[in-house]
This record gives sequence, C-alpha cells and structure tokens, in this order.
Amino acid sequence: MKPTDNFGSLVFNDAVMQERLPKAVYRSIHETIANGKDLDPTVADVVASAMREWAVEHGATHFTHWFQPMTGITAEKHDSFLSPDGEGGAILEFSGKELIKGEPDASSFPSGGLRATFEARGYTAWDPTSYAFIKENSLCIPTAFYSYSGEALDKKTPLLRSMEAVSNEAVKVLHLLGFEDVQRVTGTVGPEQEYFLIDRALAKQRKDLVFTGRTLFGAKAPKGQELEDHYFGVIRPRVQAFMEELNEELWKLGIYAKTEHNEVAPAQHELAPVYTTMNIACDHNQLTMEIMKKVAEKHGLMCLLHEKPFAGVNGSGKHNNWSLSTDTGINLFAPGKTPERKRLFLLMVAAVVAAVDEHQDLLRMSVASAGNDHRLGANEAPPAIVSVYLGDDLELQLEAAAEGRDEHKHRETLATGVHVLPDFKKDTSDRNRTSPMAFTGNKFEFRMLGSENSIADTNIALNTIFAEALNNFAAQLEKADDIAAAVQQILADTLKAHGRIIFNGNNYSQEWVAEAERRGLLNLKTTADAMHAFATEKNVALFKKFGVYNHSEVVSRKDILLENYTKLIAIEANTMIDMAKTQILPAGFAYGESLADYAVKKKSLGIQGVSEQEMLRRVSALTDEIADKTEALENVMLGLYDTEHPSYYCRDTVIPAMQELRAAADQLEPLMPQQYQPYPTYADLLYSV
Repeated sequence: MKPTDNFGSLVFNDAVMQERLPKAVYRSIHETIANGKDLDPTVADVVASAMREWAVEHGATHFTHWFQPMTGITAEKHDSFLSPDGEGGAILEFSGKELIKGEPDASSFPSGGLRATFEARGYTAWDPTSYAFIKENSLCIPTAFYSYSGEALDKKTPLLRSMEAVSNEAVKVLHLLGFEDVQRVTGTVGPEQEYFLIDRALAKQRKDLVFTGRTLFGAKAPKGQELEDHYFGVIRPRVQAFMEELNEELWKLGIYAKTEHNEVAPAQHELAPVYTTMNIACDHNQLTMEIMKKVAEKHGLMCLLHEKPFAGVNGSGKHNNWSLSTDTGINLFAPGKTPERKRLFLLMVAAVVAAVDEHQDLLRMSVASAGNDHRLGANEAPPAIVSVYLGDDLELQLEAAAEGRDEHKHRETLATGVHVLPDFKKDTSDRNRTSPMAFTGNKFEFRMLGSENSIADTNIALNTIFAEALNNFAAQLEKADDIAAAVQQILADTLKAHGRIIFNGNNYSQEWVAEAERRGLLNLKTTADAMHAFATEKNVALFKKFGVYNHSEVVSRKDILLENYTKLIAIEANTMIDMAKTQILPAGFAYGESLADYAVKKKSLGIQGVSEQEMLRRVSALTDEIADKTEALENVMLGLYDTEHPSYYCRDTVIPAMQELRAAADQLEPLMPQQYQPYPTYADLLYSV
C-alpha cells in the first residue's frame, strides 16, 4: 500500500466537503477557511448532517468537541449519535447546534481566577479552519473554549486572534510597498518533535517516571553520548516498527509526518512534519504527542516527552519553524530577485529583529516550564538569553541597505574534489544550531521550546510582537513621500536601536553570557523569573492593542503557569521523598547489612577484612546523608505554601534541597550490586530497546 492511499482518510477535509456538501454550502465554508470570512451559521445543519454520515461510514459512534484548555494538553467529552425515536428504538442524530456549540463543565479546568469554582458553565465553539477528524470511533471537532463571561480559557482562541492580527498588519505594510493584490497573510509552522523511547516494563518500575515523566535519581551510565554514534545512526528494529505504525496513524489524520531519525542521546529520536497553517500545525502537534504515547504502548515502549528525562545526556526540544506567506504566494522571509521583493524581505527581517529585541521577555516566557528550565543554558539547547542569528551575509545586506548600498554575496560552489560526485551551490550562510531565533533560508527557527510545550504559546507571542513591529513600520511608511527612502531609514533606525539582539556566534559560550549582559539583554534563567514578566503593564498593553488577550486573560495565564510550575516541583519533591524512604534507603540498609554479615563471617574464619569494611563505611555514610537530606527536603516542603511567592520559594529553596538529595543518592547507586538496585538504572533504561 502506498503512503498516499490512506492519507487523510480519517479527516473531513476539503476534498470530502467538496464531494458531500451542496455547492453553495461548500463555497460558504471554503470562504471561511481560505479567506477568514465570518462563518454563516445557517449552513451548520447541512454540514453537521454530512459530517455524521461520513463519520458513521468510517465506524464512528460518538462525537466530541476537541479543545485545548490551559492544561497544555487536549480535552474531550464524548456523546453518542444515538437519540430515542419515540418507539423504543434509536436514530442517529447530529445537529448544526451540536456542531457549532458545546457545553463542557469548565469548573475543573484552570482559569487563573477568570471564574469562581462554583461557576461551572463553559462553551466550546466550532473552529471550521481546522478539519474535523475521527479518533478511536469518535468524530472530533476542533473547537475553541470560553468561559460564561466570554474570556478565552484555551490556547486556540488567542492563537487565532494573533494570526488575524499579524495578517492585518502585514497586509497594511504590503499595500504600502505596492503589493496591493494581497488580501491575507497566513502563518505556517513546522514543529520538529524530539522524544525518548524506553522499555515500558522497566519504566513502570520507577515511580519518578510514572509520576513526573523524568528520572529524579540516577547515576550516569558507563556510556552516554560521548561517541556521538547515536545521532543519525541506524534505527533499531523495535524503534523502526514503532515509527512505521506512528507514520501510518498520523497520515490517516492528515498529518504530514516527513522526517525521522535518531537524535543525539541514546534512546532519543525526532519526528518532523511538513509545514502547514499555524492553527492546524498546533492541532497536529498535540495529536502527534498523544499518538506517540499510544503507539509506543502498543510496542511495549514508553514515549517520554519531558524536556529532561535523564541527567547527563541531552534533553528534548521542539524547534518551531515559523514563516508567513501571502495569499498570492509570497513568502515574506524568502529573499526576492526584484528590488521590490528584496526591499520587502529586508523590511520583514528588520521587523523580526525589532520585535525580538523589544520583547525578549515574552519569547522567554512562552517556553517557560519546570522541565525546560533543565535544558535552557545547559549547552544542549539555546541559553535563556534571547538573540537573533541572521548570518554574516544577511547582516551585511541589512547594513548595506540601511546605508543605501547594494551588497550581495554570490553563492559559492562547494567542490567535492571527487569527479563522480556533483559540485553544488552553497547556501550564503551556515546554520547556527545554538541560536534561539535563527534565520534558516526562508523562515526563522525558534529553538527554545521544550518537547512537551504546546506550540501555541510561542506562536501567539511571535505573531503579536511581529504585528507590533509591522504596525510601527506602517505608521512611518504612511507618512513617506518616497517609500524606498523610508524603508532605508527604517532599516537604519532598526539596526541602531535593536542591533544588539543580533548575534551570529556560539550561544553556548560563557563569553556570550558576559557579552549579552554588556549589551543589556535579559537573562531570565528560570520559569519563576520569566513568568513574572508576563503581566507587566507594557505586555498587557501590547496584547490588548492587537486583541489577543484582555487584561484578565493575561493575568490569569500568568497565575496558571506559575501555579502549575509550583505544583510540578511539589510533585517531584514528594516523589523524591517517597522513593528515598521506601526504595533507596531500604536498599542501602540491606546492602550495608550484607557487607556487615560478610565482615563478621570473614572474621570468624580468622580473616581480617579491609575492603568490605571500607565499603561498609562509605555505604553507611551515604545512607545517613540520604536520610538527612530526605528529612531536610520534607521540612522545606512544609513551608511551600506559607510564602507570598511559592514559585520563588521553589526556585531558591525546594529545588536546591532536591539537588542535594539526588547528589547523595546518585553516589550510592554505583556502589551497590545489581540485586540491591531499587529500580532500573540509566544503563538499563537507555540501552533496553
């Protein structure tokens, strides 16, 4: 069977709608999807009927409004198509009203104070721009999620708002530059997803993996990623079987799973899709993470999406490849050949530079999480310092254009030196894999996301700050008599005001940390630091200006994220305490007892033992230290919710206490024989598949 045979077979996509809907209804829906026109509610009954018939033909028995609350994962409530026929039987029904609006109980979803606990009513609203699909015998209808008072309780609503905002501002600038046929600009994203695969039976023996998704204890394995032999290496048969089934399941849902390979760390892998419209890409990435876990379970594996499941080897990120294109086919970040296209391209790049510099805090905030704090700045991912990589060639082009000069580096030929191998044109600049925001040819790759993050938050931030930069540029262009001269002035002003954010070197180096501080760039090292910057007066005003969030929605999100951070740290700390008390200490005591018994036995035989006595001394000292550090962590946890800012308390008090306990336990682990190990080790987990 060819991959195309089943592609999109479980999606109520454009082709299905064109086949099953009356022409007038199809045209109405197509206008909404393609051009952002208002949804005509009168077509809902017809669409709902066609959806139901199609879904039932494909084995669906239920429908659900599928939405993305502020938990970071998806939610769904299932209702069957069955309705009483009045004669003791049943009929299949699904109305336009049920399609357009749902009413899940909102009382147990995070709201950050947007509603009181007793105010339970919430609404889901059909998003026709993201196709309905079938998952496990249910018709899933992508929806937005609102409170009774109208505030957004989800990630989809602000994402759609930000997409409209950036389109409006981009169209305004394009018209001023002479591209008057452009009516709409659409954001596209391709999120590269990293993950770990480990043996499920082994993973289930570890409470830390079960409760937190990462290992809270664990000494380094004898071999890690030192030889760099796993990256792009031969894929093991068990992993290959998982990847094949994963691709099949994703393709059925219309997800363009494209690239797969081994990543740097042992047991680490990556999947990358073809770029698609931003809203759909976000939905697809949520589905991808869910399906990864389900398919892994079928293969006796556990898929770990935590940003740092193992210490001592690389963690997992999610690279967000972000671009914008017009409805006339122009990629705003693709260098053009005509003077008009080149002017447009350089102006768009300048807008990115201005936006990122002006709002470093928002971009850092958009990737902040307890898990991602372990990656950022760990020389395996960009630092917590936000910067932009343009490459020497593009930076020179910007500087030349700002000065009224035309400078372009011609593409060189890479000579292979082997007659049978083809020579080819090199790109005008290398790629910088250490940069948080890197220009990579016709897009910007934002590399700070953690593997578990929803891509919605980052793209909301990118769209909004870019819209503001374009809005500022448009205000200057509207006053200009000479557009070319005005663009030149904007480029010059941008480089002067925001050039500090451009850095083409090694973001992992300590020299860059010092240089960034000298330049006055932010270094928000932890989630506690970043989240408190979310609801500043400046940022609230920005979101309000472009209709992305109102004041209450910003404050609520900050509160939710900080509360979630505190809860996650508390779960990890309590899990460590439990593991130390019920597993690590008993194992240490048992091994110590066996050493003591052995020493007594040798002494009874007249043999003076030295090695076992020294080992007993070391094991005894470490078990005492582990007991002390466990008690200290317990005492620290007693004060967690007595502080005004629990997130700062976690950062400054709880996490250091956790690190001290882990350090002691990780010293004990290599001293104990296999039969005394309380749970599978790193060597077991990383090399078991």
